[in-house]
Amino acid sequence: MDFGLSDDQKLLEESLRGFLAEQVPITRVRELREASCPNDRGIWRSLAELGVTGILVPESQGGSALALLDAALVSQSLGFAVTPSAYLSSAVMAPTALQTVSAPERDAWLGGIASGDLVMGVAATEFFSIREEAGVRLEGAVLSGKSMMALDAFGADLLLVVVGGDRLAVVRGDAAGLATTRLATIDATRCTSEVVFDGVAPEAVYENAGAAIARMLDAGRIALAADALGACESMIAQAVAYSHERVQFGRPIGSFQAVKHMCAEMIADLEPARSLLWYAAHAFDALPDEAPLLACHVLAHVSEIGREIASTATQVHGGIGWTDEQNLHFWFKRIGVARHLLGGPEMLRERAASLQALAA
Repeated sequence: MDFGLSDDQKLLEESLRGFLAEQVPITRVRELREASCPNDRGIWRSLAELGVTGILVPESQGGSALALLDAALVSQSLGFAVTPSAYLSSAVMAPTALQTVSAPERDAWLGGIASGDLVMGVAATEFFSIREEAGVRLEGAVLSGKSMMALDAFGADLLLVVVGGDRLAVVRGDAAGLATTRLATIDATRCTSEVVFDGVAPEAVYENAGAAIARMLDAGRIALAADALGACESMIAQAVAYSHERVQFGRPIGSFQAVKHMCAEMIADLEPARSLLWYAAHAFDALPDEAPLLACHVLAHVSEIGREIASTATQVHGGIGWTDEQNLHFWFKRIGVARHLLGGPEMLRERAASLQALAA
């Protein structure tokens, strides 16, 4: 079987990468890192005009109703361009979860995401990793507690919140009693937050949503792996280009055997991960029973090789690779933070072992 991208998928990838190279160059990313949140609404609306924000939204709500593999290609392109956006939370995780619930408000929310008028953050960390005794509880008709490392919650219109272990709640970003504080991380292109709930009245609460939450996280992990893979692609391309430009001892450093090996090893490490990513994204829709296991494996694997590729690409650049002026650190840090956002490699492999009844 010759498994590859369709002509439409290749066109999607080519069109989006061309748009990002022109409209969101690294100079624009540098400007956005100084903002209170780098997720620029202008970029989000432009992505909506390209049909990117509604890629997983049903056609009846203005979306494209495409597969997760298509969404992963978009995420890969965003990682390649190190673009700040709420794509992971609003265009992948939230639509995946919302389509499993039944509520009259759902269609309007999905339509808002597809049109680019709505950004929906996701607070789901406590479903798989509790930090600082965090957790959100439903007490009567209001929410109390705290969620850490919430994705794109700062400045979002709505928040999709995991409550306990099997409830999903939707909360307005400006709801009374809600306090959202952006957390400082090394990655200036992502917006993660601490969200405190003090008697917050939700717009909706969905019971028995454990399966929806798990599937949302599977989709998020696959898309996050795609983002990190795209960042790795960019770092390799930059390292190879630099090796042809930098001259030492009268020769481009790319002509030296040691540098050739460094670049070749990065490419050799990345290519199998691409196949694993494609299969995991394909399985999410075509083989859903395999998706939870593959989502764990692909994010764990890309996180591991991503760290090595980021380090090696920086070494190829020598001393300037570690400077702010060189730009390479944007991709380095994006890969580093992606390693922890939806579970680190150790936790993901433990979950994979549990899914296969292999855990001790």
